[in-house]
Amino acid sequence: MIDLHTHTLLSDGELVPSEHFRRALVKGYTVIGIADHVDFSNIEYVVEAGLKAKRENEWEIEVVAGVELTHIPPQKIGKIASMAKRLGAEIVVAHGETLAEPVCEGTNHASILSEDVDILAHPGLIAREDVELAKDMGILLEVSARCGHNIANGHVVRLAEEVGAELVLNTDAHAPEDMIDDLFARKILMGAGLSEGRAEKVLRGDLALKEIIKDI
Repeated sequence: MIDLHTHTLLSDGELVPSEHFRRALVKGYTVIGIADHVDFSNIEYVVEAGLKAKRENEWEIEVVAGVELTHIPPQKIGKIASMAKRLGAEIVVAHGETLAEPVCEGTNHASILSEDVDILAHPGLIAREDVELAKDMGILLEVSARCGHNIANGHVVRLAEEVGAELVLNTDAHAPEDMIDDLFARKILMGAGLSEGRAEKVLRGDLALKEIIKDI
């Protein structure tokens, strides 16, 4: 199980990173990404703390230290994404236009245009043109396991499959009970419209996903 979008006490999650990593390991995860919420007020602290948590990790699980750019005005997404990478964030997740929150219109498009964004999380009713752009930019579109954010999974999967854009399954876990196992992950992907074989490929990591984490 590879999950690159989860949260700890560094933002609004329930667990300190060490316990978060341990819980993920026991659940069967091989890679766990922490992408705590950031804006310009806390990005330095979150990146530094996440990298420290990764360095001190003793569990047999690969940790990816990243951030989730959350409710950033579209015109500033490129700036903060670049800032995150300069500070050392290994992965940058952009908080997309989920149907569950009042995310500013234009967030999806601005995030996809940024060369420093790796994953567009829960992109809601994303436009076809933006899916095509995500393919060209090598940005992964998230299929979300989180209630509320997952309402538009079918729409995201349908357009991604038509266009050939890459998908990634993430939990957006904030608590231990939000973590899932491989079996449930497959069910989420198939429930969103993927075939069993395609769901397995997404779950195990398509080439684009492997490209993101190979040097981390």
